[in-house]
Amino acid sequence: MQEVADILHKPQQKTQEDNMSREGNLEAPTRHPIDWKSPDYYNEEATLHEMERIFDICHGCRRCVSLCGSFPTLFDLVDESKTMEVDGVDKKDYWKVVDQCYLCDLCYMTKCPYVPPHEWNVDFPHTMLRAKAIKFKKGEVGFGEKLLASTDVHGQLAGIPVVVQTVNAVNKTALARGLLEDTLGVDKDAWLPELATRKFRSGTPRSKVYPVRDGAKTPGKVAIYSTCYVNYNDPGIGLDLLKLLDHNEVPYVLVDKEKCCGMPKLELGDLESVNSSKEANIPVLARYARDGYAILAAVPSCTLMFKQEIPLMYPGDADAALVKEAIWDPFEYLMARKRDGLLKVEFPVSLGKISYQIPCHGRVQNIGKKTEEMLKMVPGTSVHTHERCSGHAGTFGVKKATHQQALKIGKPLFKAMANHKDGGLPDVISSDCPLGGHHIAQGFDVNRLGEVPQKHPLTLIREAYGLK
Repeated sequence: MQEVADILHKPQQKTQEDNMSREGNLEAPTRHPIDWKSPDYYNEEATLHEMERIFDICHGCRRCVSLCGSFPTLFDLVDESKTMEVDGVDKKDYWKVVDQCYLCDLCYMTKCPYVPPHEWNVDFPHTMLRAKAIKFKKGEVGFGEKLLASTDVHGQLAGIPVVVQTVNAVNKTALARGLLEDTLGVDKDAWLPELATRKFRSGTPRSKVYPVRDGAKTPGKVAIYSTCYVNYNDPGIGLDLLKLLDHNEVPYVLVDKEKCCGMPKLELGDLESVNSSKEANIPVLARYARDGYAILAAVPSCTLMFKQEIPLMYPGDADAALVKEAIWDPFEYLMARKRDGLLKVEFPVSLGKISYQIPCHGRVQNIGKKTEEMLKMVPGTSVHTHERCSGHAGTFGVKKATHQQALKIGKPLFKAMANHKDGGLPDVISSDCPLGGHHIAQGFDVNRLGEVPQKHPLTLIREAYGLK
């Protein structure tokens, strides 16, 4: 620890040197497997010791202070302690830092110069995950949080018209929202998605056949993993994706069956439930991967789960590795089709001024700005791209304890998106994350930034193609 402290007395200089070193040798951040099945993983004393080590490094660097609430919370604890060092912070207060982390992964993938292969081996988000798993195992996660993260449970009400209409209407009343706040901890002012009168997987053709045209970069056929949100709450996003595939004559199928990807449970530290989702999904998706399908999911958190978290939890699982290679973000796939010369690029309808946000779980996949690239292909369209966090972060944005903070985190983004680079309000705001997009729209309303429609990028491209 003293060796770390000796180096950290000039943190800015050290950070710059490490950045230069990383740029010079082009070493990308690497991830160690998550050893969640080991009994030592749940050793609280060992975890607190590792947290202290990492917190000491973070305290000396502080470049992640603007990312989320975890780092300001940590630095305030340090600065208000008697020693003004990490050793002066009561370890009981470490959990305040843990509770502010929503596993966006931005610190690891975009900010921290000390991630592996650096010898200091800092993995802040997965250390927070370990702490969350201990907290969950100790029974310190409430019923409301568990239910909120059980998307397949409350999603079962979707598709029953009378029930859906009743639930959606009741959830708009002050009385019902007050009860939700008191019983489940859902902030009465937070935006909540409505249930769909018809599930995406129930009201959609299971497949569409065209001649398969494989490209150099892309499989010529697609399997759709619908995601909980698209299936239960907003089937229109999924239908727009299918229309884009139809327009470009890409054959597709809906996967035979699916369960929640597990990301909401991961955020709670409920790793056994993540395991249950993995056991249900991976064998099904691996079959499509072996058959040469590109697997598309329209929610960035879901693609990240299959690209990163599940493979790291199951490093020796061949099926998980197959799915990792086969899963695509929709715009990642479409732009790869363009590079293969297999995408239609005639867009008869302009989209005007778009303020577009790249969600955190999209940024950390290292796929580049594929959505922005496609939106910019549309004539008469001006895209102003933003990379700040919206603050929604899954269930974090709707909980009573954190909703106002989520709006505070997103406020700089809301203001930036309200001022389009071509002047004035944009014609539309958009994000690849559907929940984040609605949170941004609520941020516009709360901060009185103007009334601007919010649409998913897949919807915008469907409109640009002139498709109904």
